[in-house]
Amino acid sequence: MPEKPEVSETIQAGDQLPVTESSDEFVDSLPEDLDISAFVGPTVFPDVGRRRISGSIYLILAATCAAGAAQSPNRGLLAAAVLLGLLGVYHFIAGWHQKISETDALVVATRTVGFPVGHASAALAWRGLRSRPAWRILLYSADEPPSMRGLVELDAMDGHILGEYTEKNPEDWSKFGL
Repeated sequence: MPEKPEVSETIQAGDQLPVTESSDEFVDSLPEDLDISAFVGPTVFPDVGRRRISGSIYLILAATCAAGAAQSPNRGLLAAAVLLGLLGVYHFIAGWHQKISETDALVVATRTVGFPVGHASAALAWRGLRSRPAWRILLYSADEPPSMRGLVELDAMDGHILGEYTEKNPEDWSKFGL
């Protein structure tokens, strides 16, 4: 039985393992979309205004069903036309084009909380029946471990603050040696 060669260096994510005997062997590697070394920039949130695309499709289907209902005694086509039409109109009404990016929202939230910010996280949420976009930003102070935390919600259309809350960080990190 042949002896295994000794490994002299640490294998990193994305490294190709050497093939020793034949080229038929499986070579383990990380898929490109999971390889962090290929990171090219920040995540970009899609614009909520894309809802208008699906709204257009619903309205075209509603018009097609309405045309079919005019030629057919089937009442289901008319009901489908009405429902698809209402859904299409709703998608147009709720298809806001957000004007405040996640970076702008983080800047506004940092100015709002009143303490130096370390880690922060932004999430896009929706308010009301028309699904108006709003940024919800969780912020921690820059000291280690963070002594303060805050939550800021701001409108993604005009950037005004909808609410803010700050408190001393209640998390106890002492059992982890911090």
